Amino acid sequence: MPRYIALLRGVSPMNCKMPELKAAFESAGFSNVKTILSSGNVAFDARKAAEASIERKAEAAMQAALGRSFYTIVRTQQHLKDLLANDPYPAFGAPAFTKRVVSFMRSAPQPKAPLPIAMADAQVVGIRGHDIFSGYEPSADGPVFMRLLEKNFGKDITTRTWDTVRKCSAA
Repeated sequence: MPRYIALLRGVSPMNCKMPELKAAFESAGFSNVKTILSSGNVAFDARKAAEASIERKAEAAMQAALGRSFYTIVRTQQHLKDLLANDPYPAFGAPAFTKRVVSFMRSAPQPKAPLPIAMADAQVVGIRGHDIFSGYEPSADGPVFMRLLEKNFGKDITTRTWDTVRKCSAA
């Protein structure tokens, strides 16, 4: 049975308790469920199916169990492992010192401008499939990279640091 990772948008310890989120995924029939960190990452085993089908099933289960749903993007665990093993940042020419973030979308991203796209100390450096690769330097201006991403790709997106992608791939 394949292992999947659900990447939920907008989850925090303030709006969702991880034991309740785990139970919601179990109620959907997913097995070996594990939450990763407290920011809406759920690893689980499920029968092989289209990611869109699994996304809908997870969202319905959250709605039923939690009374609310979080926008869900699903990737296989193997996809995340491959992403890390084939680090795209050097090929995209990303500066080595930037903090790496990966944004996930359900469909192929359509940037509003040619890449790389920059704003302050943040830049979108590349796209592979449904994944967007960015880098930034933390600044007093807050999460500039999120404003850059939403301006160019909309809000149907969820973003994780490179380190969180690593943790999810190992779950």
